Amino acid sequence: MKAVCEGVELSEAVLKVVKACASKTITPVLECIKLKAENDRLIMTATDGEISIQKAIKAEVLEEGEVCVPGKYFSEFIKKLENVQIVLSSVGSKMDIIYADSQTDMQVLSAEEFPRIDLDISENSFTLKTDDLKKFISATSFCCSTDDSRPILKGCQFVIKGNDICVTSLDGFRLATVKGQVTASTGDMEIVCPARTLNEIEKMVEGDGETQIFVQRGMILVSTDSTVLTSRLYNGDFIKKENIIPKDFTTSVTVEKSALKASIERAAVLVRNDKNSLIIFDINADRIEISSNSEIGNVQEPVKAQIEGKDIRIAMNSKFIIDAVNALSEDKIVLAFNSQIQPFVCENVENKDRLYLILPVRTANNA
Repeated sequence: MKAVCEGVELSEAVLKVVKACASKTITPVLECIKLKAENDRLIMTATDGEISIQKAIKAEVLEEGEVCVPGKYFSEFIKKLENVQIVLSSVGSKMDIIYADSQTDMQVLSAEEFPRIDLDISENSFTLKTDDLKKFISATSFCCSTDDSRPILKGCQFVIKGNDICVTSLDGFRLATVKGQVTASTGDMEIVCPARTLNEIEKMVEGDGETQIFVQRGMILVSTDSTVLTSRLYNGDFIKKENIIPKDFTTSVTVEKSALKASIERAAVLVRNDKNSLIIFDINADRIEISSNSEIGNVQEPVKAQIEGKDIRIAMNSKFIIDAVNALSEDKIVLAFNSQIQPFVCENVENKDRLYLILPVRTANNA
């Protein structure tokens, strides 16, 4: 293989593709990026067995061929060569990187060891506005679990019925659900896509247009410009949110988002090193009394609010409530409660397109 390309284009492509390389594996080739020179393109592919990313750039191909380079080291090295033209030339188990008046060689693996990536995924699909897709991902993926013991909770559930779409995630302590519309679909479907995959999709799609997502045989494919991403989907039964989200509440609190957020963030400072980052809401009369207590000190602040229903005192993880408040889009938000030990929800006042549910933390006072 021998190809000539611009350093800046190669660096940008490699930095996108390397995200799909495995970091801890007993299969060395999964830590590699496959380089394939053919026609007038250099095609880069990486996969960790779950997600794969392929990116092509223009190149002057002097000799067609393919080879696998160590992803981490190759990406870090090429990043230092963005302002020069680069010649990549491989023979046997070594690849020469020629730039300016210098030359570096790197050990490589045979491309025959690299897994075959199936790009023939087109049986089913749904299309939605790119802005909406990015909104769905950013509004839900942070609630996915990181625990390998329940893999399906490491993904977001997409449910499409007609033109309606609902995206849901949960980690056992909190839940996020967002509703919207698709512009087209081949039919009703339900999939659970890994959060890591969705976060990469969010980065690769851009513009004011639409994005089409293809689904087939437990896989998805998203393509944009010269980048193609494929990923496995999770199998299994996702938790039914209808069985978790309360239908009625005994206490409803309407509050200015900015004031609530600022107070929670201040209270969270003193408990950020604690296991549960615990803060307390004492809701009564016309305010929420927000407090936190640690060895460092105490915080106690009132935030004006409109209260309907019973007074309540409830403890929660400060990070969970901050994430939920940040994800809401209106100036005023609603918090709804039933008891000290039952999950509560956060929503916008007007637009009910998204809902966040949080499980309280049991304390000595409410156990």
